[in-house]
Amino acid sequence: MKYFSLVILFVLFSCGNKETVLLPKSNVTIVSEVQDHSPIYIFFITKDKDTLAEVNRNNSISSTNGIFNIDKRLPLKLVIPEVMKIQEKKRNSAHKNELAENYYSYADSIGKNMAFLPFTKVFYKMEKPEFGHIVFFDKQNKINTIDLLSMKNVLVKKENLQEYLNGLPSDKPHKFIFCFANDLPFGKYIEDEILIQSLKFPIPNINRTNVEFIF
Repeated sequence: MKYFSLVILFVLFSCGNKETVLLPKSNVTIVSEVQDHSPIYIFFITKDKDTLAEVNRNNSISSTNGIFNIDKRLPLKLVIPEVMKIQEKKRNSAHKNELAENYYSYADSIGKNMAFLPFTKVFYKMEKPEFGHIVFFDKQNKINTIDLLSMKNVLVKKENLQEYLNGLPSDKPHKFIFCFANDLPFGKYIEDEILIQSLKFPIPNINRTNVEFIF
């Protein structure tokens, strides 16, 4: 937890304001340590009755691993456009390092340590997909799966998602697209991403894309 305390202190003193990042939490660690990194902070700010995402990009270096420290209260509709801008800048940088990765930070509540979730290869789109088999995560903690070809709609409990995928008919390939509600808090998004990364792929006849849709 020492590293977590240092992060909070850095935010307080570097910004000169009482701005902190409340990190998402999980009970598992995907990646425990990242070397040679530059931190990026996205703060939760309220102005009048509006919620804003304030970004500190000063520490973003294209040649290093990027650690995205994002407040768990922010909705995806505010977070992801900022993440996309930074991703695009790093991908198009003349000084980029092909081996550098991007990670979201979170707190492992069981291990009592900082943990990291890789998302380098994820491409985001702020729109609805037009094809494929949607797995949609909403704010009510539900998973709604929709086959856009047959328009068959099935609600699935999170703990049953692997079983649902395994039980899909094998007479045709399924192109799976993971989608998220744009009002989903970032903390919930991290929980859902950890669930997705825990799924055992490849599953027969399932083609998972690296594009995620927010709408």
